[in-house]
Amino acid sequence: MQKYVVYTRVSTTDQGKNGHGLDAQERDIDIFLSNYSEVPYEVLGRFQDIQSGKDDNRPELARALDLVRRTGAELLVSKLDRLSRRVAFIATLMDDKRVKLRVASMPQADKFQLHIYAALAEQERDFISKRTVAALAAAKAKGKKLGGYRAGSLDKRIETLKAVADEDAQRVIGFIRPLREAGQSLRQIAEALAGSGLPTPRGGAWTAMQVKRTIERLEA
Repeated sequence: MQKYVVYTRVSTTDQGKNGHGLDAQERDIDIFLSNYSEVPYEVLGRFQDIQSGKDDNRPELARALDLVRRTGAELLVSKLDRLSRRVAFIATLMDDKRVKLRVASMPQADKFQLHIYAALAEQERDFISKRTVAALAAAKAKGKKLGGYRAGSLDKRIETLKAVADEDAQRVIGFIRPLREAGQSLRQIAEALAGSGLPTPRGGAWTAMQVKRTIERLEA
């Protein structure tokens, strides 16, 4: 019988109290168990932390991993970034022969693919963070007021948004292209992007149409 240990995580106390994000994680895990798991299966335990993904010292994750190592069960998470936002931490777990990892939103991904997804996601998050800081600093240096509408600014805003969208497409194409060349469908690529934790340009969920538009933007 296939055995699992389920781990979920939210990043703040408020999210934990309000259940924000937990329903989505449980949904993805249930979809995996219903459609992709070997049958029969057993969930040996469910653990949840309310901490940042940058913090590797999480007591509930430690308990989940201890149960995984003792029983030979697979650690099941909804998305890779729920486990950690640090590729080094994920890589260390993957090197542990006593830990088997399964990501619900990427049910067919092997260890090698998960490692690549984690590395690309970390690079993307780091770039977005630095770009945001740089953009705010540049705007402040020019004496611009952030937010709000001013007459005559609409065209410039549209032009800026287009440039940002083009940049975002360029950054993520390095993730999309090898999957596309490997014969992955738009839906499969969207699932891989979602599972890796990479955000869309607007911060929404990846869909096959979103992937298609990203590819078309670069080919236009």
